[in-house]
Amino acid sequence: MIITISIAILFSLNYFKKDIWDENSEQLRHSFDIISGTAVIDDLSQWTSFDWDVMYSFRPYVSKERVYEVVGYKWDNISETVNENMNQIVFLKDNEVVCYLYGYPNNTGLEFDFGEYEGDYIKFNSNDLIPFNSIFDDKNQIRHFNYIKE
Repeated sequence: MIITISIAILFSLNYFKKDIWDENSEQLRHSFDIISGTAVIDDLSQWTSFDWDVMYSFRPYVSKERVYEVVGYKWDNISETVNENMNQIVFLKDNEVVCYLYGYPNNTGLEFDFGEYEGDYIKFNSNDLIPFNSIFDDKNQIRHFNYIKE
């Protein structure tokens, strides 16, 4: 009986535990809460509480198979973006996904605009300067980030 209860407790703890990429995505969303109004973000990496080596932002409508191919492995059952306004951003550390920001800005509270994509994705390294103009939309409770190309 005790063994059965112990197994049930361990199973339920693991079942409700968030994946690291979801935890870090939530932390990233909340890292900008201290900013009000308009601001210039000099470097996105200063706002990430997790370590990462590479960041990919995928253009809308890229297939999930292509995302897995670029990232290097299938880490979760992801969805494809189905709208121009959706974001699909993946952070990697040592070739493993550590943050996955996906969805509509109304759901995530964040919208990243990297401008025109020349291919399926834009890639940044953690030592790259990644600046943004940032505007907070009080009405919709969304922080918009417009990439500053240098």
